[in-house]
Amino acid sequence: MGVYEELQERGLIAQVTDEEQIRELVNSGKATFYIGFDPTADSLHVGHFMALCLMKRLQMAGNKPIALIGGGTGMIGDPSGKTDMRKMMTPETIAHNCECFKKQMSKFIEFGEDKAIMVNNADWLLDLNYVNLLREVGACFSVNRMLTFECYKQRMERGLSFLEFNYMIMQSYDFYTLYKKYGCNLQFGGDDQWSNMIGGMELIRRKLQGDANAMTITLLTNSEGKKMGKTEKGAVWLDAEKTSPYEFYQYWRNVGDDDVIKCMKLLTFIPMEQINEYAKCEGAELNRVKEVLAFELTKMIHGEDEAVKAQQAAKALFAGGADNSNMPTTTLTDDDFADGEITVLDMMLKANMIKSKGEGRRLIDQGGVSVNDEKVSGALTALKVSDFDKDIIIKKGKKMFHKFVK
Repeated sequence: MGVYEELQERGLIAQVTDEEQIRELVNSGKATFYIGFDPTADSLHVGHFMALCLMKRLQMAGNKPIALIGGGTGMIGDPSGKTDMRKMMTPETIAHNCECFKKQMSKFIEFGEDKAIMVNNADWLLDLNYVNLLREVGACFSVNRMLTFECYKQRMERGLSFLEFNYMIMQSYDFYTLYKKYGCNLQFGGDDQWSNMIGGMELIRRKLQGDANAMTITLLTNSEGKKMGKTEKGAVWLDAEKTSPYEFYQYWRNVGDDDVIKCMKLLTFIPMEQINEYAKCEGAELNRVKEVLAFELTKMIHGEDEAVKAQQAAKALFAGGADNSNMPTTTLTDDDFADGEITVLDMMLKANMIKSKGEGRRLIDQGGVSVNDEKVSGALTALKVSDFDKDIIIKKGKKMFHKFVK
């Protein structure tokens, strides 16, 4: 089985422009491909992880990845189905986020001579002359056609800014620049980026129509990655300071039964033969498969030592008797207590287990909060300083555990 066929079997491919040419290009290791990452935060998250896995799979097959950091496109909004325009970031924030991305990617993708390269589209977008861009690039795009694309149609009722309207032109110019400078002949992205990606392919063909070698191919992965990593607390980050290895492990340990095999296909390097065997598991056996998924992904992101610690912490909760020292922990101080007591609601709020006391009250009323395995009976339940002679573990629902010490 070639790498292209494996991508298909794992469910990574949604649409392609020319399947036979793509198959030949990828399987022969002749693809120079890029994936873009807009630096909207100072850490990559699980939604990016599928793209990183894809880059690694293709690199292992001899293809050359280009990691494009969107220092230029990050200056404007992205009309990719979002209901609100992105918050405008300062150049300093964008530069900081780009550096954080580089650091994280370097742990996963092999960079160096004749290997992967990392580029920042600020290097060419920020120096563009507006009039020249209109003449050389703007003339290649039809506004009427652009307005038919779903990414713009969804925004028309709420208002589409001129900044966002230009995103397609900027992303297309990225592919055009990468083709000319690095021989990039393939681009990957979520299926919500299809129109932008087609724009880049068509720009190259129009600008370089006299070049017999100006063939470009667009391959499109599905956008499952964007659906992953969303929790009640927000995104699941790859940075251990934002999402601890334990929390990362627990997220994957608690994925839905219907999602565990899909996640294993998309995100791990476990052979498909083994995954197909795991797919036969049911009931308690499926929980073992979830543990395999959680361990493999935690090991890939945080290393084997942290994966082992996270696994041990999980066993402390579900099997008993194991070390819980790696569980997310909040240390309380004297200032947190009033007359020698602190309510469970205040503890949960301090640890960001809930967004508000109203949310906490509803959870308690529904029987969804327990302290050291005993359900909290009322919203006014409080603990005394003396109760902290031992570890206090608050459980929210079935999946979130947090330790409190003083």
